[in-house]
Amino acid sequence: MTKTAFLIVGLACGVWPAESYAATCDSLARLTLDNTKITVAQEVAAGGFWPPGPARQGGAATQRAFATLPAFCRVAATLTPSSDSDIKIEVWLPAAKWNGKFQAVGNGGWAGTISYTAMAAAVSAGYATASTDTGHVGGTGAFALGHPEKVIDFGYRAVHEMTVKAKAVIDAFYGSLPTIAIWNGCSQGGRQGVAEAVRYPSDYDAIVAGAPAVNWLHLHSGRLAINRAVNATPANVIPSSKYPAIHRAALAACDARDGVTDGVIENPGACTFDPKALQCSGAEDSACLTPAQVESARAMYAGASHPVTRASVLPGLARGSELAWSVIGGPAPIGFAVEGYKYVIAKDPTWDGSRFDPRVDHDRAQAIDPDDVLGSTDVNMRAFFARGGKLMLYHGWSDAQVTPYNTIDFFQKVVASHGGAGVGTSIQLYMVPGMNHCAGGPGTDLFDRVSAVEEWIKTGSAPSRIEAWHATGGTIDRRRPLCPFGQVARWNGTGSTNESANFACVAGTLEPPR
Repeated sequence: MTKTAFLIVGLACGVWPAESYAATCDSLARLTLDNTKITVAQEVAAGGFWPPGPARQGGAATQRAFATLPAFCRVAATLTPSSDSDIKIEVWLPAAKWNGKFQAVGNGGWAGTISYTAMAAAVSAGYATASTDTGHVGGTGAFALGHPEKVIDFGYRAVHEMTVKAKAVIDAFYGSLPTIAIWNGCSQGGRQGVAEAVRYPSDYDAIVAGAPAVNWLHLHSGRLAINRAVNATPANVIPSSKYPAIHRAALAACDARDGVTDGVIENPGACTFDPKALQCSGAEDSACLTPAQVESARAMYAGASHPVTRASVLPGLARGSELAWSVIGGPAPIGFAVEGYKYVIAKDPTWDGSRFDPRVDHDRAQAIDPDDVLGSTDVNMRAFFARGGKLMLYHGWSDAQVTPYNTIDFFQKVVASHGGAGVGTSIQLYMVPGMNHCAGGPGTDLFDRVSAVEEWIKTGSAPSRIEAWHATGGTIDRRRPLCPFGQVARWNGTGSTNESANFACVAGTLEPPR
């Protein structure tokens, strides 16, 4: 990292606040930490930072987030906990009005970059924040081939090392450790948070894990298996032009069950829509499915099972996800899963999805990770819960990349492993109707998850409802409550159906995906 590539200090954009702390920003360059080389320690004036890489070409909202950043102290470092480690981290420290708290942010996909946009949101809200590239550059799994230590860094070590070093930097700068440490991540970031709770229960007081990619190797093999099943023959292929018809039929069957017809299925777990309802009775067209396509649609909902043991490998997608079925059901299998096999499981860069054989490849995926470095299948949260840790899970029901049933299954296993205790005090799951992977979709996908988990820490009880909203073009056009798992939002029959106050969280039945 060079100063010219990563840091722009525009003095015209603002003035560094004259607050007195335990250390100056530039003095942090001389801070001595184990296996750490600090490469940048510099004051950034308000609005004076612009990120490198993809974030630089972000849309208007991204550009606005950086343009309105407050002044902060930016610390960048390289961590080398192993001889093959090259972990980059950044720690941002508000120059004024620090709220006394630490919010670390997670990655997506294969990581390989600092999560600048998420850091901007955190520091703008008054938090000291940190992010890591997890030990490699670029959003691909190629780094893993021949580098077992880098795999460990990616799996869990980079996040832990970042956390320890970030707290030390915070303490050195402000003269005190944060009063609360919160992890906030989605997808890969959700898996990272879960790994932290299991392996390093003292790192965070609360973990917000959205659409967590737990059961990570199951995700790879399961998504490849589903893709092979729905593309088994030319007759099985569902053209993407038919996805809207399937989606409309699912909505027609289940949308109105919450008392409102709004283009969102509130409780897909109780929806038993069968694609056979769309089977062509005459000539095939875009509004009907052939018998082979019906079976493929059923397979999207059913998920993947081991062809020998018949054990479930990965649950299927939820009713309401049909518009995004191309993610795992399109002509080519999802790239994340293919790279997982190429670089981690098969260790063969020439491997492609056509070589996937469910009779052996499900087992091979699990055998490659006996220490659960990547899988994140461990549900033992006892130490984290015992010290008062809070785990807030959330997942969009319309997610077609990481099936929401994967998170439901994980949540239920955690609860069962703790004898049914801890729900609402140590762990809670909130499903988001109509939300896609981490964000987007017709549902109320916007909500303040960090404030919600802080309120949980304060009161000791998970929120009985979280206020969420949907916006179009920056204008809020719908508000709804997100309810704890096992409850659904139901309209009370009066008032606007776009106002959260007119909905109550009530018990909702859930059926297994089929």
